Amino acid sequence: MSSSISKIAVLTGGILMSVYAGSDASSQSTPLSAQESDPKVMGWMEGFPPPPDKIITQPDSVYFSFPRLRWSVCHMRELLPTEEISRGLGSPAPLNYLSAAEFADEREAIDALVFTPLERDVEMTWKDSLDANYTDGILILHRGQVIYERYRGCLDASGKHAAMSMTKSLTGLLAEILVQEGALNENALVSEIIPEIGDSAFATATVRQVMDMTTGVQYSENYSDPNADIWVYSAAANPLPKPADYKGPNGYWEYLQQVKPEGKHGEAFHYKTINSDMLGWIVSRVSGRAVTELASERLWRPMGAEQDAYITVDAKGVPFAGGGLSAGLRDLGRIGLLMLNDGVIDGKRLFPAEVVRKIRAGGDPTKFGTAYPALIGGSYTSMWWKYPGDDGVFAARGVHGQTIYVDPSSEMVIVRFASFPRAENPLIDPTTLPAFRAVAEYLKSK
Repeated sequence: MSSSISKIAVLTGGILMSVYAGSDASSQSTPLSAQESDPKVMGWMEGFPPPPDKIITQPDSVYFSFPRLRWSVCHMRELLPTEEISRGLGSPAPLNYLSAAEFADEREAIDALVFTPLERDVEMTWKDSLDANYTDGILILHRGQVIYERYRGCLDASGKHAAMSMTKSLTGLLAEILVQEGALNENALVSEIIPEIGDSAFATATVRQVMDMTTGVQYSENYSDPNADIWVYSAAANPLPKPADYKGPNGYWEYLQQVKPEGKHGEAFHYKTINSDMLGWIVSRVSGRAVTELASERLWRPMGAEQDAYITVDAKGVPFAGGGLSAGLRDLGRIGLLMLNDGVIDGKRLFPAEVVRKIRAGGDPTKFGTAYPALIGGSYTSMWWKYPGDDGVFAARGVHGQTIYVDPSSEMVIVRFASFPRAENPLIDPTTLPAFRAVAEYLKSK
């Protein structure tokens, strides 16, 4: 890796942040607990000015290392350039809540739920699982009502939190809307929509293969390899000025134009973020809107969002369609309700029911592989995860514990923001999945 690439790769936002969260936390035999690493306890960015050892800012490359990440996930706009997803000027559509007394009773009951984490023998309560997964905010909706809501760490009800790769699911949802409305041909080749893609490996992939991440493209995220593709990608995506000797691609789209082939399109699911960037370009070209504009027009404004959201951008202003979203907890709850109710919220249809039906049906499980042990037997389509089992659960997922979990069988949506020390959701799944199932079973019993 050239010195210019290494110099700017460490500064970039988005997916590369997870390198530091993973490596820093893994170097500690026992990371600080959720209580010990709480940003308020740590004192990050407190005081006028803060003490030098409590300052978190760009271009300091460790702003997303643990435990700093527990502050940074709520402050992305202070660290990187962003573009807004506007909620417009209308009044927000209020979410329905239980009465205060019922809400308090439900919170107490859910906090006391007991489950056994996967591959363990010791039981855990729901409340204890919040600390175990470094939860910053969690919202549970049942039959359209908010029955549980908690804020911790850096987050409160008025704040916004990094959604990480849940951004992919937003991009995938927009793409599926365009497909079902006839504006986007899922069988078209990428080169037919984006001629500028040239002889990139993406050129011969279909839109559907991009949406389902079954493309045969070369992209390594082996962070221990100094020549891995992630470093070139991250240098290209970095929004800060490039060094004078930098010779690589500038921006997400320039990077996509030089991607090499690896394997065959359509053969297997390979989770590679560059598919989301490619889909963001396709969605923008077909709709004539940036991903941020389309998300505002089709989702945030009509669903009555409480807050504007935002997405980080590269040096050319292209939104990071694979991981740059920050949003409010309740607004992602509204997205969850749309997915639970086949595109309807507050009695208003925002997109065809077939959009959700397609996503809920999942992809081809024979192509899914074994990279995610707790999800074996599941699948992936339109950048949403279909979970194994008979309950029809599907989800948006992001590193460090982000999720929108939709369980049609229990009429439940769970949205969680978190700042788990390592960027590896398979480490969280053994606690998360049985915890969520315990809530679903409790609600089914009511």
